[in-house]
Formats: sequence, structure tokens, C-alpha cells
Amino acid sequence: MSDHPDGARADLWSTIDDLWKWLEADQPVGGQEGLLLRMLKLSEEVGEVAEAVIGATGQNPRKGVTHTWDDVEAELCDVVITAMVALRTLTPEAREVFARHLARVAGRSLGD
Repeated sequence: MSDHPDGARADLWSTIDDLWKWLEADQPVGGQEGLLLRMLKLSEEVGEVAEAVIGATGQNPRKGVTHTWDDVEAELCDVVITAMVALRTLTPEAREVFARHLARVAGRSLGD
């Protein structure tokens, strides 16, 4: 890790690669099944976003307000991190794949 103030690496994709290596080193299920489980982790994280939004807005009358919007932000960050690690699981070229895709989306949405 670097001496960055928040403890994060200056290079986002290096940190994602480190997280991927850490997960791969202690993966209880490997092969195709492990790959599929890594992708399913995204659904779990998205569900946690929904739970936090419901909790922040008090939409469950039985539970009331159980979360804050800071909790929602944290859960959204978990979704992004999980998606990036999932992409890295599919390809060691995750950085390039993402950059190309982001450029395509920005091009069609924002214009060239």
C-alpha cells in the first residue's frame, strides 16, 4: 500500500488486481463454478443497496429507519468494487476492457 491519505493505492486498477489476487488465493470453489459464484456476488451487493435504500427511507413499517444515506453510498461502492473484481476475474485486461467500454458509452451518450 502507498502512503496515500486514505490508505488506498493511487492506482485504482492495481488495488483491484490486489483484491483479485487475494480472493483467488483463498477461493473455496474454483473453476467454472467459482467464476459463476464471483459473478453472483454482484447480485448480493445490489441487494444490499436496495436494503440500505429501504432502510434509509423507512419503507419497511415494521423496521422503520435502519440505514443512512452514508450506508447507501458504502453499498454502492461495494457494487462498483465487486463489478471491477468480477471483470478482472474474466480478463487480466480489465483496465483496457473497461476503458474502451466507458469510451463507447460516453461517446454515444455525450457525443464525440
